[in-house]
Amino acid sequence: MTTEYRALTQSISGNLAQLRKTQSGVMQGFGEMGKAAMAGGVLDPKFKELIALAVGVAAKCDGCIGFHTKALARLGASKEEVHEALGVAIYMGGGPVAMYAANAVAAFDEFAEQIST
Repeated sequence: MTTEYRALTQSISGNLAQLRKTQSGVMQGFGEMGKAAMAGGVLDPKFKELIALAVGVAAKCDGCIGFHTKALARLGASKEEVHEALGVAIYMGGGPVAMYAANAVAAFDEFAEQIST
């Protein structure tokens, strides 16, 4: 089965919008935590997105793969940078993580192609 990550992230965004209405405090807090964690500092935002992608792959989270590969494509990450981060995730998580890393390759390619056109 092939996942279309643009469609997946759009669908998840719509579902999260519902939660922002019914669970506004929780979702606002989560959003603020995300902004604080991803803000530039000693580690730049692209490096932080590479970490987030590796963690998302290790956690086997398709939504995480979609959102973080989209961000990496927007931030100008190279395929080599993404693949290297995925290599670390595979090292830490083994075979099952390798399957999600393959999905992340497809997701990054999908978003990078969208940005380049």
